Amino acid sequence: MPTFDMTTITADQHIPIELVFNPNWWRHTAGISFDKPFYFDPKARIRNDVVMRRILYERFGELGMGEPDPQPRPIIGSQHVAGGFVIPALLGAEIWFEPDAAPQPLPMKMSIEQIEAFEKPDFRTLWPMDEFIRQMDALEAEWGYVVGGMNMDGLLNAAYHLYGQQLFLDFYEAPERVRRLLDLIGELIVDVALYLRGRTGDCSVSVNRMVEHVDPMLFFHANCSVQMISPKSYHDIHLAVEQRMAARIQPYGIHHCGDNLHKIAPVYAELPLTMVDVGWGSEVTAVRQAMPHVFLNLRLSPVRMLNAAPSEIAAGTEALLKAAGPLENVGVCCINMDYGTPDENIFAMVEVVEKYRR
Repeated sequence: MPTFDMTTITADQHIPIELVFNPNWWRHTAGISFDKPFYFDPKARIRNDVVMRRILYERFGELGMGEPDPQPRPIIGSQHVAGGFVIPALLGAEIWFEPDAAPQPLPMKMSIEQIEAFEKPDFRTLWPMDEFIRQMDALEAEWGYVVGGMNMDGLLNAAYHLYGQQLFLDFYEAPERVRRLLDLIGELIVDVALYLRGRTGDCSVSVNRMVEHVDPMLFFHANCSVQMISPKSYHDIHLAVEQRMAARIQPYGIHHCGDNLHKIAPVYAELPLTMVDVGWGSEVTAVRQAMPHVFLNLRLSPVRMLNAAPSEIAAGTEALLKAAGPLENVGVCCINMDYGTPDENIFAMVEVVEKYRR
């Protein structure tokens, strides 16, 4: 395993790196259970946060990750795993928790009549935010401050939980109905994000930890499901909703984990963006041409990181960096890596980044 000089690898240096592990990695590596108490029991949350920071240092401290002697802190939402259940829960979805997986919103199967009658809820009065607000009040009273944020999910992700597959048909059959629902969800997402950021200074680190390197105040919108619609559908219906969101909360960024970012990047460029996630398989050169001044967070595939040889990981990392243009505006990450991912593959990625840093 390569050895890196701690004096040369720091959290804020040229071409930052971030690693995020799937709950099953944490379950097997540290014995952490991701059932409901992980998110809702303040004592368990604080205890697990200490464990996670220490484990990261023990495994990857030479990369600048974790802390050698982490101390308890008043955290309201984990910064080391994703888990975008808050917005779906506020919209009425039941949330399924498992020991080794991220929380899963269950489909609601709302009728068209229910969707058309739907109104934006007051997040302060509904689970889970009413419970989190009480906990933030208690933590702040005890500690004097609160840290951590929550994954705010995304427009299409959340709408799909309510609507099901008819959502995508109605982009063509009932666009005004879709537009209205997305507007309501967008308003709710920004309402909650602004509230959290006002309390903790963080509203998106749990979407992608790269946010900390670019701007800790950044709002990072999860557009996982945008890969399921055409660029024209995005432009005609979705874009205006995001433009209104971005007008309310800045700086603004987009998480796009799909392999087709290059197809929609020219439309994304109509947003005031600070950072974009570049899903593995996207044509990075085309993305850079469409967004020359946006920070590109280059994502490696966690499946390849699990199954490929170190030489393949190194080659893939190098190809991304060669295509990305000016490297002062680039980061590299691999998100949601499974248990069994070889450390050698992670260090192969880091070796390439370190070469380009020099």
